[in-house]
Amino acid sequence: MIAALPAAALAQSQPIVALPDQSSAIRLSNRDINHLICVGGEIEDVKFSAEKAIAVERAGADAWVKFLVKETDDAGQVARSFVTAPSEFFVACNGAIYPLYAEPADIPAQTVTLVPGTRQRAKANSELLGPLVEEERAVSITLSLLQDRIPASFSDIAPRNDAFSLTGLDGADLVERRAVQIEGAGLSASEYLIRAAHTIHLDERLFLDAALGSTIFAITLDRSDLKPNETARLIVIRRGEQP
Repeated sequence: MIAALPAAALAQSQPIVALPDQSSAIRLSNRDINHLICVGGEIEDVKFSAEKAIAVERAGADAWVKFLVKETDDAGQVARSFVTAPSEFFVACNGAIYPLYAEPADIPAQTVTLVPGTRQRAKANSELLGPLVEEERAVSITLSLLQDRIPASFSDIAPRNDAFSLTGLDGADLVERRAVQIEGAGLSASEYLIRAAHTIHLDERLFLDAALGSTIFAITLDRSDLKPNETARLIVIRRGEQP
């Protein structure tokens, strides 16, 4: 029998993600220090009501929000009063505004991740890949996938979850491990794992197949010869969106 977690533990384990230019209703700790993280840039400013009992500090990609506790001493009896009134924060992160409607609550410190929107990702990808010719873009994207170092500006897409085979490639199945959309560059890419049932030689031309996309312009294999139950990695880059 699985015991139910206390509300405070659930609040601590739930990740909080906010998008730009749309209001996010969140709960923050009214007694601990809460953490804001700007992904892919810096927090330039945090606007909030100066009349409220709030302290904010920022440095680079991070900001910390603390609701101040009021203490009163009545004949030696110290009482603490925690903030419960909601507050609005307007966080300038990476050239965009993140409106946060925060409800203070008796929960552990929270971490809020401010993720890039489509406009910010497109701008970052344009700066990253724009100076490169098409062949250099393909090499850069391929290496990022093979090295598992995906730029934050690439958008993860749910991969195809079933194994499948290609015409002309007998004795081998493919599984899509990762799929990304690269806004601002008009490109998308997938990484496939190829598993062989018997010894097989792979030729990159075999993967120019409509099942992998109709706008393929780059294909890379990390190995070409497989023995039974061995696996190869295949990177497919396309113009446009995922098929």
